Amino acid sequence: MNNRSLKDLLYEQVARVGKALASPKRLEILEMLAQGEKAVETVAGEVAIDVKLASAHLKALKEARLVQVRRDGKRMIYRLSGTDVAQLGVTLRQVAEEHLVELRLALQQMMAEPDRLAQVGRKELLAQAKRGEVVVLDVRPSEEFDTAHLPYARSLPLSELAHRLAELPRDVEIVAYCRGPFCLMSDEAVKLLRERGYRARKTFDGVSEWRAAGLPVSRR
Repeated sequence: MNNRSLKDLLYEQVARVGKALASPKRLEILEMLAQGEKAVETVAGEVAIDVKLASAHLKALKEARLVQVRRDGKRMIYRLSGTDVAQLGVTLRQVAEEHLVELRLALQQMMAEPDRLAQVGRKELLAQAKRGEVVVLDVRPSEEFDTAHLPYARSLPLSELAHRLAELPRDVEIVAYCRGPFCLMSDEAVKLLRERGYRARKTFDGVSEWRAAGLPVSRR
């Protein structure tokens, strides 16, 4: 094999990953799987597509070695091939945010009320949570919390929040988070908490962003 053919082959292999990522739904699926392994039916429901299409997207990601699969009875369970895949998703989003004004404008719409966004950095938030000065609230499903969560976080899934408000202190600020910047569960949580008289904000960070920044995460 001559040098030109070898170089073409090398870039072709790297391009396999790029091709697998060239789909909004596949990017969303990777974000889902960064929270923990999921059955194909769960993936389909979360990203609002049918099971057949979800399977096709997962097959493309598997062919690029970005996800792995195992069988549990009749169910197919998918997971990321490694934490580096989750970090790749964070890096791709950060590059897009840096260079695409359209993405920045869309994110600004999510921050229409800046006072809803936690103003402290990651390490300070960690220190405040350790001292009990804030409650870091994980509003993802409980199985995602069990897989990995921010240190000192408390699990209270959004679907249960309205019925379990009495478990939260009223004299401490609450900082909610979910699956990262594009996740809206934390926005819904903050809205509900504020309507009920709690001091609440959100952070754009999720577990993937925390890991990408080199900070520790906890497990159940």
